[in-house]
Amino acid sequence: MNKTAIIYHPDYLKHETGSHPERKERLLSIIAHLEETGLMRRLEKIEPQSASLEEIRYIHTQDYIEKAKKYSELEIPLDPDTVLCRDSYDVALLAAGGAISAVDALSKVDSSFALVRPPGHHAMPDRGMGFCIFNNVAIAARHAQKKGKKRVLIVDWDVHHGNGTQEAFYDDASVLYFSTHQYPHYPGTGWIDEVGSGEGKGCNINVPLPAGTGDAGFIAAFEGVLVPSALEFKPDIVLVSAGFDACADDGLAQMRMSVEGFAVLASIVKSIAKESGAGQACVLEGGYDLKLLAQSVAAVLEVFMGKEPVRKKNVVSSQVRERLDDVKKVQRQYWHLR
Repeated sequence: MNKTAIIYHPDYLKHETGSHPERKERLLSIIAHLEETGLMRRLEKIEPQSASLEEIRYIHTQDYIEKAKKYSELEIPLDPDTVLCRDSYDVALLAAGGAISAVDALSKVDSSFALVRPPGHHAMPDRGMGFCIFNNVAIAARHAQKKGKKRVLIVDWDVHHGNGTQEAFYDDASVLYFSTHQYPHYPGTGWIDEVGSGEGKGCNINVPLPAGTGDAGFIAAFEGVLVPSALEFKPDIVLVSAGFDACADDGLAQMRMSVEGFAVLASIVKSIAKESGAGQACVLEGGYDLKLLAQSVAAVLEVFMGKEPVRKKNVVSSQVRERLDDVKKVQRQYWHLR
């Protein structure tokens, strides 16, 4: 069995958002499901520490950090979607620390999963947005590089494009960012021609999928675009922005992914990490149907611990195939894609 760690801190519940979709019940439902199914007993448990301001500055400006702290103290929202309470700034530091702990855990385990909130992939260097305060996975990527992992692959399967993560590494050839997301949809970024700039040109791969895409479309994107480019990139570590809001009936999007589909995506990521001699760490992003969220996280953890996922025979729609062909046409300038 592969050793897998779970990173969690009860203080993540202190980010009080009321009836907001990104609420503490998300984590409570995951923890309860892991306990009920017995999975929790099989996981290495790690309680993280808060990220330091120096670590937050790997990605974010000092002015923005001070703004986030002040707005939290005053309980002023960062934007219409991103509400704050008095504890939100401290919890955001702890969420970034959880992502850092997920990286550090890979020195002792094969894989890790940081059950953190607030999420992070929309957080820009100079502003928070889309439920996100600090960009947890981006901070973790820079931390991994500080620890000697020169080449970082970030796989973002959240239903929303990780505009903050893209922005952080847009001109950086040492980080390969791959995102599948519903398009058009919030935040409006993530089209196929956003490939990076300067030295980072080609190290930003967007796969904008049409509403209604299910398991077959996502799996085809991973197998046809992610796998060949990632293996050519040869990452030293694989990080996943693990959002589960592409699940059917999630409520904040119109995709048709299943719990089993996420297990297959996890197995593909695991195979990339194994072939590259790298560890893999997930950092929780979105996912707002409490039952599907808990089941999907559990399915990913089971795959990391050695369970083979069930693959259903689904047909990729012509619309998705055309989109994937368009992505490949652009990315063939940088990667050997069939």
